[in-house]
Amino acid sequence: MKIGILQTGHAPETLERSFGDYDLMFQQLLNGSGFDFVTYAVVDDVFPESADDADGWLITGSRHGAYEDHPWIARLEQLIRDIRAAGKPLIGVCFGHQIIAQALGGKVEKFDKGWAIGRTEYNYDGQKVSLNAWHQDQVTALPDGARVLGSNAFCKNAMVAYGDTIWTVQAHPEYPNDFIQGLMDTRGKGVVPDALMNDAKTRWDAPDDNAKIGRFMAQFLKKERA
Repeated sequence: MKIGILQTGHAPETLERSFGDYDLMFQQLLNGSGFDFVTYAVVDDVFPESADDADGWLITGSRHGAYEDHPWIARLEQLIRDIRAAGKPLIGVCFGHQIIAQALGGKVEKFDKGWAIGRTEYNYDGQKVSLNAWHQDQVTALPDGARVLGSNAFCKNAMVAYGDTIWTVQAHPEYPNDFIQGLMDTRGKGVVPDALMNDAKTRWDAPDDNAKIGRFMAQFLKKERA
């Protein structure tokens, strides 16, 4: 199965040397699932010819806001609508979660209560899951027909489904703890309040559900649909 990764940002250069860029982090998360991957750096205006260029799709995180006025964002929104119309499975993570909501009629904003970073618990499908978060923007209004699957007190639209073909998550199952630490050092200082970063450091040792969510993502992409 061919999975097209729509890359909407790049990791900081110092972190990319250790962890790889965002597309590679998702390939590692989904390793062993039998996928062939192709990356389209849409942030650099590299797009597939059509929604049929892959069997399934995944949209990465980004330092950009979905509401920013970049030509590639409008073009990506149209591709999202084309993928949905084609019935192809699509997963969105962080920025991907947000841009899918926006493309389908929802709203994304800078959240007035600030940032979520580091290990964060969500209520998901009747259970608790822990994933690393790194975001200030949130989906504040959902498109018609969207179903909330996961949330917490800070982020009510944390995991969302659209029909049987689209699943999105605000947090980052592809981010290990030390990558979050690297983001604090490269992008957090002077942007994210020190108190939040210090608090995140106290949660390093808690177990995460990255592998569990990664397995779910692989199953979602591969499952048979009518």
